[in-house]
Amino acid sequence: MQTLSEKIIKNHLASGEMIPGKEIGIKIDQTLTQDSTGTMAYLQFESMEIDKVKTKRSVAYIDHNMLQAGPENADDHLYIQTVAKKYGIYFSKPGNGICHQVHLERFSVPGDTLLGSDSHTPTCGGMGMLAIGAGGLDVAAAMAGGEYNIIMPRIVNVELKGKLKKFTSAKDIILEVLKHFTVKGGVNKIFEYTGEGVKTLSVPERGTIANMGAELGATTSVFPSDERTLEFLRAQGRENDYIELKADKGAVYSEKITIDLDLLEPNIALPHSPDAVVPVSEVRGRKVTQVAIGSCTNSSYYDLMKVAGILEGHTVHENVSLVISPGSKQVLAMIARNGALAEMISAGARILESGCGPCIGMGQAPSTNGVSLRTFNRNFKGRCGTQSADVYLASPEVAAFSAIKGYIAGREDFDDEVDLNIEMPEEFFACDNMIIRPAEDGSNVEIIRGPNIKPFPKSKHMDNTTKGKVLIKVGDDVTTDAIMPSNAKLLPYRSNIPYLSEFCFSQTDADFPKRAKENNGGIIVAGKNYGQGSSREHAALAPLYLGIKAVIAKSFARIHKSNLVNNGILPLTFINEADYEDIDMMDEIVIDNLSAQVENNIVMVENKTKNKKYETNLMLSQRAVKILKAGGLLNFMSKQVVK
Repeated sequence: MQTLSEKIIKNHLASGEMIPGKEIGIKIDQTLTQDSTGTMAYLQFESMEIDKVKTKRSVAYIDHNMLQAGPENADDHLYIQTVAKKYGIYFSKPGNGICHQVHLERFSVPGDTLLGSDSHTPTCGGMGMLAIGAGGLDVAAAMAGGEYNIIMPRIVNVELKGKLKKFTSAKDIILEVLKHFTVKGGVNKIFEYTGEGVKTLSVPERGTIANMGAELGATTSVFPSDERTLEFLRAQGRENDYIELKADKGAVYSEKITIDLDLLEPNIALPHSPDAVVPVSEVRGRKVTQVAIGSCTNSSYYDLMKVAGILEGHTVHENVSLVISPGSKQVLAMIARNGALAEMISAGARILESGCGPCIGMGQAPSTNGVSLRTFNRNFKGRCGTQSADVYLASPEVAAFSAIKGYIAGREDFDDEVDLNIEMPEEFFACDNMIIRPAEDGSNVEIIRGPNIKPFPKSKHMDNTTKGKVLIKVGDDVTTDAIMPSNAKLLPYRSNIPYLSEFCFSQTDADFPKRAKENNGGIIVAGKNYGQGSSREHAALAPLYLGIKAVIAKSFARIHKSNLVNNGILPLTFINEADYEDIDMMDEIVIDNLSAQVENNIVMVENKTKNKKYETNLMLSQRAVKILKAGGLLNFMSKQVVK
């Protein structure tokens, strides 16, 4: 008896055995990139000298770097468009929508595998895909026909019972899961949703839950493909993509949690973590200065129709700025045609273009000490663009009522007269005229590169001795936002690692880049869950450029650890976590006989300053060790091609 996840993995298994904890390789059917990570991914793909992508379908989206304050973003977009045209990749133009929303609508296929250079790629798990976020280099390798290697995850069963009450939503479900498991609790796990309650959820609602599963640190989340899936695909004009998929009766899971939807109340995540979840009732009345509705989590037609219904006949509070970002051109066109957009505008909402926008700090930064209530997936400190702001995460219903009231609204503030019984349309507006097809023969397509696009840094073959000073020591749950900030000022330079590296750890220690240069690189020491959050490869590339040779942490987030290995940086884990306390900044670290040590996965680290030794664990597969010794995935692949 197999879980649904195991069935999909088995159908795509390229290497290894499906034993939890062992490495497996899976064949990838589809890939997606976005423009924040895409330029680097396509530079890496070009270096592989492949004439055309080998996947069933690859799509390049423009949805992150949308502010055209200078030529840098537009240059990146033109580069991605011409690369896509040449190498067989579909290109979604700026304004067509957020990659995860558009992919769910137009390209998701039940039972397929999807690898995306964005941590919220699991959104398409709402369609019954095995959709996984990864670093850009892993996606480039998949486009070249390579398998994707992961540790075989354990499968967690989330059983949903009952039906959501009025004013509770899918967002409350995933916040409840986060409250239970925390941002560390999903590492090397797949969350598979079952139960009668699943049948009450539409595909967009399932997408919301799968999307925020990324905040658990999970490999992905998966829903069955059933009659609700067929309903959605039929309305999208893609009925032929449907197949029924579900777990076998009696399938065995490693863990199980049951959520009774009948009993669920509106939840909210407090600053500054998605797992700091409490019932909305605990913070009701707290004043807000900004409400932002949208992002790849809650920008569907279903979400915005509920928002329009709540706002109808009301006016946004005088002290609140309400901004709304439709997730796709499809959503925007549909609410424009049925009058819902007019209701939002009449209430005083500001309508942003279909893109990521405020979620990634690309515009709409709150005021100093502002309080922003958002329907997004992350509320890490400073991610919104304002270091002193407090960001809360809640459902579209709570957000809309709060925009009217001027404070975080609870059940006492909800209007029972509002009709939130939103029916799925029998037919969605399906106009793909902003998706550019690749050339049949791309050999004559010229790739256009702007002056801001610089070569990516490459690591050399691993030395037998690694040494350096501890350049920075950080605590638990350090995000990739903290390692390599990604605000409106820096996003245009995502294809320029030399410039970007000047801001590495700038929110934590502005002198880090200078110290790294003065000491010819060195070592990073960190606490638990280092590198959580975004899949951005730049959080490994910028340290690589600055000469970082190793990161020694209590534990790592899955994607970031993979990105470190792919770029030839040692990811070492303390066996005795108390050793972390013993190390100070600027201690001199030496690791000898590295070639032999990494083969055993146990690496002795010497602190010359303290005259002490620490035992660390590499915890890598034999393939990953070979990648590390080669100096990264590109070097490893080059050797494989030569062989």
